[in-house]
Amino acid sequence: METVFTPDQLAAPTVIADPYRAYRELRNRSPFHYAEPAGVVPGNVEPVRTWAFMKYADVYTALRDHNTFSSMRRDTVPGKIPSVVLVRDDPPRHTRFRRLVNNAFTQTRVEALTPWITDVVNELLDKFGPSTNEVVSSYTIPLPVRVISRLLGIPGEDYERFKRWSDAFLAAPSMDDGNRIRSIQEMTTYFGTMAATRRARGAEDLITVLVEAEIEGEKLEEWEILGFCILLLIAGNETTTNLLGNMLNVMAERPELWEQLRRDRSHVESAIEETLRYESPVQRVLRTTTREIEVSGARIPAGDHVTIFYGSANRDPREFPDPDEFRLDRNLRNHVAFGTGIHYCLGAPLARAEARVTLNALLDRFSAIRRGPSPPIRQTFSRMVFGFKRLPLVLERDHHGGSPVRRCVRRIRQST
Repeated sequence: METVFTPDQLAAPTVIADPYRAYRELRNRSPFHYAEPAGVVPGNVEPVRTWAFMKYADVYTALRDHNTFSSMRRDTVPGKIPSVVLVRDDPPRHTRFRRLVNNAFTQTRVEALTPWITDVVNELLDKFGPSTNEVVSSYTIPLPVRVISRLLGIPGEDYERFKRWSDAFLAAPSMDDGNRIRSIQEMTTYFGTMAATRRARGAEDLITVLVEAEIEGEKLEEWEILGFCILLLIAGNETTTNLLGNMLNVMAERPELWEQLRRDRSHVESAIEETLRYESPVQRVLRTTTREIEVSGARIPAGDHVTIFYGSANRDPREFPDPDEFRLDRNLRNHVAFGTGIHYCLGAPLARAEARVTLNALLDRFSAIRRGPSPPIRQTFSRMVFGFKRLPLVLERDHHGGSPVRRCVRRIRQST
């Protein structure tokens, strides 16, 4: 008999590592009220009561109604945990902030960056050995951090430190407050120094854009610049790291899919989108109600917390038939892996480009992909994201001489 889950188990490490059985059991009960454990808010020793939205229709409605489901939350420690802009802002402030950085993530800008991304991908793949490769530490972390570091104008070689900072920001309540706050303060000091450097001498990067920006004639405050930098670093690497790992895991479990994609690259985009739906890199986001509202028969008071479950919505059988099957023939226009509405993920085009270049490069080089001798390990430190801590894979090289030619052709096409 299948395990019976209770709502309060949603924060358990076993559920974070494999949430989909819990979603199946709990989805039809939502919205329901449950307790997030103490530590969700750093320094808060009390559990936080929140409503779970797990049905696709409820999730989609809440994401589109930013007037009722506000992103603004008072869950920071003053002077210790900076507030992240955009994701915790509502209009009109959100609109003004987003306009500042929109141009850096347009499809045109991403396409211009793609040849450089391709070079980094090939540089990382050139280091893969002939046996088992642990792809999280060697690939899925360094690639996204190097890409977002280039946009910000910071050294991409510091990716291990940047990843540690990202983990600290997302880790509550699995990390003690002292270590978490120290890491975050280290991050804010670093970006404060970078911002001061750009004020003295600008560069062609996002930090310069932020320190020189004006909104209604006013320069951004220091905490706003820091909040932007933290958002871009964390969102720019965390979502893509988990997308890449989840995608490679799906491929390793399905050798027939790998063969299909090698024969017909027209399915690469569908494989990426289905990965986003099937194993959503971001599993939950938080909102607060601004007014009393009824959702699926539940009356939710104004001022209550709401947890919106992307991962559950993307496996709702009412929207995606046979949701636990990985299929390339779906209509995937409505998945919510990147959200929807005004908070639709700013970096979605960049994440998709990194996944596309990665998958094509791997298909060029390797005839097969399979699990390594040791089992993969899912991350359990953050309830917000779904990905791997370790993912050992064996990649069998293509010895027929075709991959260098295909790689060369792709570079030529990208440069013209």
